Amino acid sequence: MTLNAGVWVLAALFSLLAGWTDWRSRRIPNWLTVPGLLAGIVVNVAVSGWPGAKTSLLGAGLGLGLLLPFVAIRSLGAGDWKLMGALGAILGPQRLIAVLIGTVLVNGIMAVILVIWKGRVRQTLRNLASLAGSLLTLHMPGPEVSLDNPDSLKIPFGVAVAFTVMAFAASFTWSSL
Repeated sequence: MTLNAGVWVLAALFSLLAGWTDWRSRRIPNWLTVPGLLAGIVVNVAVSGWPGAKTSLLGAGLGLGLLLPFVAIRSLGAGDWKLMGALGAILGPQRLIAVLIGTVLVNGIMAVILVIWKGRVRQTLRNLASLAGSLLTLHMPGPEVSLDNPDSLKIPFGVAVAFTVMAFAASFTWSSL
């Protein structure tokens, strides 16, 4: 098995477990994310030495750094944030960026389907206008558009991550044949 294949297998197994956990409990616990982060670092160091450690730590830092603002404004859960940090440690920064972009697209599709299914299009448009106003005035958005709102629709980010990582892993496997 090549290094690339091993990285994608580890990422796929990790993200599938995280996606399953998020689907069932709407949480991604520390008992999963912390070992995932450590496994990513250990595997990269074992395969590539110090350059692997650098790649792994840069990927983890990038995943955590890019998503921290969304955790701060309560639009993303801390488990989702730590999941992307752990995936960054496994995949490194370049692959993580691709997975993160894909995940945002998958999550957006999931959100549109859920909004239409639940008949919440008008409310969603009002919330988007509120968010845009907050961004333009550099103020924090109101509680009606945060994870703290019990009436808000919530998408399991871990499921979108798992779907995206599986798609990339399958694509890599297919192109390697």
